Amino acid sequence: MIKSDEITLYAIRGLPGSGKTSFAKSLNLNFYEADQYFEKFNNNKFDHKLLKKAHQYCYESVKQELESGKSVIVSNTMTTIDEVQEYQNLANKMGIKFISMIIENRHNGKSIHKVPTSTIKDMNNRFDVKLR
Repeated sequence: MIKSDEITLYAIRGLPGSGKTSFAKSLNLNFYEADQYFEKFNNNKFDHKLLKKAHQYCYESVKQELESGKSVIVSNTMTTIDEVQEYQNLANKMGIKFISMIIENRHNGKSIHKVPTSTIKDMNNRFDVKLR
């Protein structure tokens, strides 16, 4: 997938249930998601009040992986361009390749993270795509 001398940050985005985690696992690279914060530090229970900390944990984990010279995946919903841009800016600052991809939920997948249907609907309504 990548050249051994080329460090790449892969951003996988999509709605809950689309298969982001499954796809990230299949790529044989370390990957980080905000949900991992809740698994690791909050007894696997989502808490909206901790969401900012969860995303900071994810960002810092990705940054550390890149600083150690390894390609890495960030796999989050990233429904807005600004959320994607944060990781693209990191890649640009570090002089590494950045690839963003969107996973569509065309298989009627269900969220393994128990995201409420109303939340998924709100995310769908604000999902922003910039193709260039």
